[in-house]
Amino acid sequence: MKIKLLIAFFICFASARLMMAQETASGLELLTVNEQVTTVITATEPIRFVDISTDKVAGDQPLNNTLRLKPKEGADVHADGDVLAVVTIVTERYRVQYGLIYTTRMNEAVTEKTVLQTEVLPYNNPAVSMPTEEMVRFAWKVWNSPARYRNVGARRHHMDVRLNNVYSAGEYFFIDFSVENRTNIRFDIDQIRVKVEDKRRTRAANCQSVELTPVLLLENASTFLHGYRNVVVLKKLTFPNDKVLAIEMSEKQVSGRTVRLAIDYEDVLGADSFSERLLKED
Repeated sequence: MKIKLLIAFFICFASARLMMAQETASGLELLTVNEQVTTVITATEPIRFVDISTDKVAGDQPLNNTLRLKPKEGADVHADGDVLAVVTIVTERYRVQYGLIYTTRMNEAVTEKTVLQTEVLPYNNPAVSMPTEEMVRFAWKVWNSPARYRNVGARRHHMDVRLNNVYSAGEYFFIDFSVENRTNIRFDIDQIRVKVEDKRRTRAANCQSVELTPVLLLENASTFLHGYRNVVVLKKLTFPNDKVLAIEMSEKQVSGRTVRLAIDYEDVLGADSFSERLLKED
């Protein structure tokens, strides 16, 4: 009899623990929505994945940490209190879910919602090897560190572009470069492009290049007069010795000046790793 009671106790205990480990829709944070109101949810870090459980709600992501939601239909289809959908938001380090409840009264609809730390569940996102917050912190450390490279650069249009530092961390390269404008004509940045291309460029038709998409550009300045500095973060890569890693900054028309920094593979191989000393520097 005692053994049976003991077994029953452990079964009840295990069932209770299982119920605590699970979460049902009834335990979700609820947001009231209306077809005349856009509900904006702002996460505290970049959003990597969004799931809206039904097609009753439309959504889009105008910014990397912002989600917009709105019911597709109104009171002719839905009644007060109807559960329209469950929205799941997955960021670099956490997951959060909200239940969307319909209301016929516009003044009751949620217009803005910021994800709170108390609402999230920690999530180890396998697609993220380095969170953006940590990447930005590393990039600022590189930007504030003294230049190690003195002889990698180019001059064009009375402008000097030079390589300052190359660091590596995890699966990323942090490339620090700067531009000096020796004219009094402001440079309005059109775009910054990163490519792997032939070291010796002949005719444009014969130049083979592969464009790379930076994971991060530390500075978003769109114009400068005399001085500019930025840190480009790239996924680690290899390329043959007859190629170079080129960073090209072009100006908006009509002037259309372009400066280009070519980095040999040997300079990339010389990338420093992040030391404890660098990370502790102010």
